[in-house]
Amino acid sequence: MMIIEGCAVATVDASGTEYADGHVAVEDGRIVAVGSGSYPGPGERVDGTGCLATPGLVNTHHHLYQWATRGLAQQENLFGWLTDLYPIWARLDEQVVADTTAAGLGWLALSGCTTSSDHHYVFPNGVGDLVAAQAHAAAEIGLRFHLCRGSMDLGASAGGLPPDEVVEDTEAALAGTEAAIDRYHDPAPDAMLRVAVAPCSPFSATGKLMSEAATLARRRGVRLHTHLAETVEEEEYCREKHGCTPAEYAERLGWLGDDVWLAHAVHLDAGAVARFGATGTGVAHCPSSNARLGAGVAPVPDLLAAGAPVGLGVDGAASQETSQLGVELRQALYAARLRGGPAALTARQSLSLGTIGGARCLGRSDEMGSLEPGKLADVALWRIDGLGHAGIDDPVAALVFGPLATVELLLVGGRPVVEAGRLRTADERDLARRTVRAHERLLPR
Repeated sequence: MMIIEGCAVATVDASGTEYADGHVAVEDGRIVAVGSGSYPGPGERVDGTGCLATPGLVNTHHHLYQWATRGLAQQENLFGWLTDLYPIWARLDEQVVADTTAAGLGWLALSGCTTSSDHHYVFPNGVGDLVAAQAHAAAEIGLRFHLCRGSMDLGASAGGLPPDEVVEDTEAALAGTEAAIDRYHDPAPDAMLRVAVAPCSPFSATGKLMSEAATLARRRGVRLHTHLAETVEEEEYCREKHGCTPAEYAERLGWLGDDVWLAHAVHLDAGAVARFGATGTGVAHCPSSNARLGAGVAPVPDLLAAGAPVGLGVDGAASQETSQLGVELRQALYAARLRGGPAALTARQSLSLGTIGGARCLGRSDEMGSLEPGKLADVALWRIDGLGHAGIDDPVAALVFGPLATVELLLVGGRPVVEAGRLRTADERDLARRTVRAHERLLPR
């Protein structure tokens, strides 16, 4: 039994229950009690004075391999940025993927993240087992991990955007995806590793791959993930190639449903928003990346009003160099208000996006995303009594509006991953050295 007490608590449950001075008790990887005051039973006590306890944050979209290619293509839109970076990513190998996955997940943990997905879709020939590299690195850091086995089969010679050397044969991509499910997907309620089926995008995957991937995912009972409606250029591409919007194309291929979550969804008309809500299709909202690439602002308040699940994602580190999920709470708030005014999104709604909203996208809202008895003991304890937050009486406002708070304690299944702002499961200096090694392998001097 571990008891965190003396802290403010934002449970993010359906009623929005909060305690100004409360406790969270965990045992055997689960939350056993949440309430006001001190917990009456025995156990190891953690003094949470000056802190706010929340559910651990859930990252719904990332490309961890990009950790080694930050700071490039600084003034490009998405298509130009991809054109510049694809030739570099063609040099990926097993070592680079292992190093970047470990470093990126360690950095995410330091910003309050307990569960992360990752969308890896670049599989050059003869470079080792990239899926295994990710799985092992995630276990090293100790975060829950949703490995989205990506794929591309539409190279430049066939009218797609990626160069031919980084795409796969359609059947090979499907076979590789099913092999990842066979080897790594764990459907258990407390799973640390799950696999999703994730062709890259409408401009890098054929309709055949997209539709057969959806069939594969539903046959195997796993979730579906891809990019959609990120830029105006993508909409133009879909209208020219397919005679419809990206959202209409996705629906035509069987890619709307409550087992699907889509990255970005910036350029949706009212009809698409309504269809996402009606079908329970989730959205991974990536406000910082969308801003960095000048892609636009997703209609998050409209999606929420329609009933669509919306979570937060940092997106690939090469298009969002900060890659801190805690920062995205504020970025989501600001982006919504730039689009819809100061009442468009509240601090508590933003925290909900980063927790239970992300859990809904990943199909795990019964297991995580709120602090409730019986749920997984994935807890973030944020220090909000320092200079950067002093004088902000509302602890949730301090977390969301204020600077990124230090993570005093991060539990994943009750296991400490971060303590006092330091990573417990790996040496941060070693992760930095591994990052430099990966960078130099991809960009030799």
